[in-house]
Order: sequence, then structure tokens, then C-alpha cells
Amino acid sequence: MKTRIVMVMSADGVIAKSSNHNPTEWTSKEDQELYKKITKEAGVMIFGQSTYDAIGMPLPGRLNIVLTRENRQDIPGTLEHKQGDLKLILEDLAKRGFKLVIIGGGTIVNSRFLEAGLVDELQLTIEPKLFGAGLRLFDQIDVNIDLELIEVVKLNDNTLNLIYKIKKTSNL
Repeated sequence: MKTRIVMVMSADGVIAKSSNHNPTEWTSKEDQELYKKITKEAGVMIFGQSTYDAIGMPLPGRLNIVLTRENRQDIPGTLEHKQGDLKLILEDLAKRGFKLVIIGGGTIVNSRFLEAGLVDELQLTIEPKLFGAGLRLFDQIDVNIDLELIEVVKLNDNTLNLIYKIKKTSNL
């Protein structure tokens, strides 16, 4: 099974101005269509609680896994709340037949998966915006990771989508 972080970010590396800043408020139509296509093809995606709350509902047509410390109501086949070891969560999804898991943020969830060495690919849409301050792709982690560019797609006149393979991880 493969894991891929899929995120949209401003040209200055901000994925959201705040934890409740919904990406659909500022991303291009083309990015939203690509995100929907990728996540539906994978069939499963993992979010943190704040990211899920910013979206406001389970995304239809795929299993939404929310990493949380709270006990919340699941919706069978649509929404599951999980706690604990990330590797065990991924192993469970592999046993259930998923071939690709999309990690959909936010910054803390992205960081936890990357630090644990559980990310195979990184897919970024770069939107022509500058936010200055806000949440970054990763949250204060100390890694030295080489990436291999797999694909570049121009989504529209101003927006790029990049896919990288995670090559290796080593401490600085």
C-alpha cells in the first residue's frame, strides 16, 4: 500500500491561514476537481480533527478517517475516528484492501506521518496566492528528506500540481 500527502498551498508555502480556513474558499476549480478525483480513486483519506472540522462534513464517495483524541460518532463506511499508532491504522487499511491512502492534513498530521517514515509520495498544488502568515505544510519537524520529481501538471494558467517521491530520510 502507498501513502501520499495531498495538499494545496500558496506560493509562499501556507496551507491555511488558520485551522478553520477551508481550502475550497481559496483554491482553483481545477485543484478542487483534481482533489476530488484523486481521493475518490484512492477511496480513503486521513485528516486531523481541525482539518475535518474546517471541511465540515465527510467527503462523499470515500472513507474519511479522522485522527482525534475525542470520542465522536462514526458513520459506517463513510466516517471513522481513530487514535493510536499510525502504522497500525495503515496496516488495518491495507488489510481492508486499500492500495493508496491519501493523507489530507493538516500540518500536525502531515508531520506525524512524515516523521514516522510513513509517506511514500507528496502531491502539492501551488496556487498563485501569498498569505504570509499561516499554517505550513509541516509543523516544526527536523528532517532531511530528498524528493524525486515524478510529475508536473499545469492545472490552469497560474496553478501547478507537483508529485514527488520520497527518496530517503535522514537526520540533520
